[in-house]
Amino acid sequence: MKLTDAKVKNAKPADRPHRISDGGGMFLEVTPSGAKYWRLAYRFNGKQKLLALGVYPDVSLAAARAKRDTARRQLADGRDPGAVRKAEKRAGKIAAANTFEAVAREWLAEQRKVWADSTWPHVERQFDQDIFPAIGRRPIAEIAPAEVLDMARAIQRRGVAETARRALQKCGQVFRHAVAVGIATSDPTRDLRGVVKVPKPKHFAAITDPKEAGNLLRMIEGHTGTAVVLAALRLSPVLMVRPGELRRARWADVNLDSAEWRFRVTKTDQEHVVPLPTQAVAILRDLHRLTGRGEYVFPSARGKGRPMSENAVTAALRSIGVPAERMSAHGFRAMARTLQDEVLGFRADLIEHQLAHTVRDPLGRAYNRTQFLDARRKNMQSWADYLDRLRTGADVVELGASRRKAEEGAEISA
Repeated sequence: MKLTDAKVKNAKPADRPHRISDGGGMFLEVTPSGAKYWRLAYRFNGKQKLLALGVYPDVSLAAARAKRDTARRQLADGRDPGAVRKAEKRAGKIAAANTFEAVAREWLAEQRKVWADSTWPHVERQFDQDIFPAIGRRPIAEIAPAEVLDMARAIQRRGVAETARRALQKCGQVFRHAVAVGIATSDPTRDLRGVVKVPKPKHFAAITDPKEAGNLLRMIEGHTGTAVVLAALRLSPVLMVRPGELRRARWADVNLDSAEWRFRVTKTDQEHVVPLPTQAVAILRDLHRLTGRGEYVFPSARGKGRPMSENAVTAALRSIGVPAERMSAHGFRAMARTLQDEVLGFRADLIEHQLAHTVRDPLGRAYNRTQFLDARRKNMQSWADYLDRLRTGADVVELGASRRKAEEGAEISA
């Protein structure tokens, strides 16, 4: 007699496990603890075997019968249902190991050995926040270009096209890794190159002509605002740091006796050393009398415990008559880079060091933060002296003239 839902539900445990048959080799096994298991007894190649069909009530009577019928069809086809089950489990494990996320994490672990310490967390965060939620659970060999594009488009809709482009780029590297190890056969991002359009970056307005730079420096000296803002204005062209790093400068990080300012660069989370020329030390010593008891070198005028507003230097430039299309607070870095290279002839790698950009040796390794510190100290003093001469009008040289002069001298000597 076949089982019914009521009989299965009301089946009582005994001192020993007992079986209640449903026909076709299927039965319900009830244990002394009251647990109920569906089983299928069958013969294959002359051997008696058992196949687990599930646990009641998670697997109902109808569901157990459907599994029994599938197993009997496999037997009719000459296949062992138990062997088929094991093969399916193995395939499932392989599929789980070959999801995009599993392969990407393997690739990330390899990249961590060669990437800068500051790079890996940013990339991992992008995978966790943007990429894995979209395609992470998909078998990597089955992902189509449209799926990857949908992921990139979702990022792009946030207004960060460059982030979307980098996501596609990183996905492509993971897919190519999968191809290399034999998990996938192609890189679906190959057909998506150029699909995500990244607007051309707008460069910060910057004065790079020596004569105009001299005029700007004289205008800065005529600023009639607060002493704190004037000090920030005067130090902006000298120190070459990002505006946000300048306004958040802390007295604890500034050593006026050793003429150094040490802080962590917000963009790369790397420690940076700024050698302070004598002009900068003099400005900071005067400012220390006003703000030295607080945390910030340039405190906010609106309340203690906060740094100066991020728009303070920009507003000061506008107040002295410098238009937005001519100069920005960030433009002082471009001004320094251009004039140090084209006029003063400083080494490009030393300029990049001073700008807190990552500089690598021929083997691709990032230089230590103290590398060339003595040379940078001399350059910073030369730069500050040159700015003084520009401000007084004593050293206005046509852009690139010093380099051309040096080249002409080399030709004559040759």
